[in-house]
Amino acid sequence: MAEHGAHITTASVVDDQPSIFEVVAQDSLMTAVRPALQHVVKVLAESNPAHFGFFWRWFDEIFTLLDLLLQQHYLSKTSASFSENFYGLKRIVMGDPHKFQRLASAGLPKQHLWKSVMFLVLIPYLKVKLEKLVSSLREEDEYSIHPASSHWKRFYRAFLAAYPFVNMAWEGWFLVQQLQYILGKAQHHSPLLRLAGVQLGRLTIQDIQALKHKPVEANMKQPPASVSKKIKATLKKAVGGAALSLSTGLSVGVFFLQFLEWWYSSENQETIKSLTTLPTPPPPVHLDYNSDSPLLPKMKTVCPLCRKTRVNDTVLATSGYVFCYRCVFNYVRSHQACPITGYPTEVQHLIKLYSPEN
Repeated sequence: MAEHGAHITTASVVDDQPSIFEVVAQDSLMTAVRPALQHVVKVLAESNPAHFGFFWRWFDEIFTLLDLLLQQHYLSKTSASFSENFYGLKRIVMGDPHKFQRLASAGLPKQHLWKSVMFLVLIPYLKVKLEKLVSSLREEDEYSIHPASSHWKRFYRAFLAAYPFVNMAWEGWFLVQQLQYILGKAQHHSPLLRLAGVQLGRLTIQDIQALKHKPVEANMKQPPASVSKKIKATLKKAVGGAALSLSTGLSVGVFFLQFLEWWYSSENQETIKSLTTLPTPPPPVHLDYNSDSPLLPKMKTVCPLCRKTRVNDTVLATSGYVFCYRCVFNYVRSHQACPITGYPTEVQHLIKLYSPEN
């Protein structure tokens, strides 16, 4: 009878759902990491485009790869993502008859692990790429990059008209799920958890003890005998060490990263400008570009890219040079840099100029 009562107590503790504040806080943790790291890479790329420009151009892919290693490490070692483990949560497999006895240190089964990795890493990556595509298409539509009779233009406009409604439906899906979770009508605060076949629960005392003693037990094991197993073990240990180092650094700087997210948020930009207003910097005189440079045409009305009289004069805010809008738009979208100076540049840095005659 006592054993039966202890089993019921353990099950109820393991099945205890976290509050909405815990799940929302862990969701916002990784969203705070991305913009903070992106700003660091941007500063490095602007200071030295030759060495750090690659990381700025491929930031989304590099961040996704690091996020993949980090999440896979935590899901296999703690049955939780990095942010979930940081807040003392774990993922419990739905429909598993032994889910109450399974410890977090055992990790998720492979099927649920890779489903969780896909929804944690791949979906945010695709969402970021889709948002950048929509922003680029809006720029093209606004400045009529494509001819009026182009079939692509009609497709772009239909896509741009439908995107806000699709995005609203996506966000509304998550909102309804969170409301059901608050009211106790659902076991998941996110539809992605349900699609992955898992639910969130709090770490128990047994889970915490197992996570603490697991590294000690792993060190007590004898090293593999074969060379292939040694190589696999070394690679696995190196990847685990890199993920552990990254997670430790994130754990230490998580509050600092959240502060950076607030500091560089769009809602706070006006406050930042008022506090950090500085005079306009001089042109980049340290560069070896002069009036005789082959990159710069001798006539000031000629575009440096197409070598023809400029149409729709557009200046790059990062360098100050003027081009045709269509020329510089396509170049910046492909290379993420100024054609003359090599400074890291994005499409939003294009500024259209209007002469008095126009």
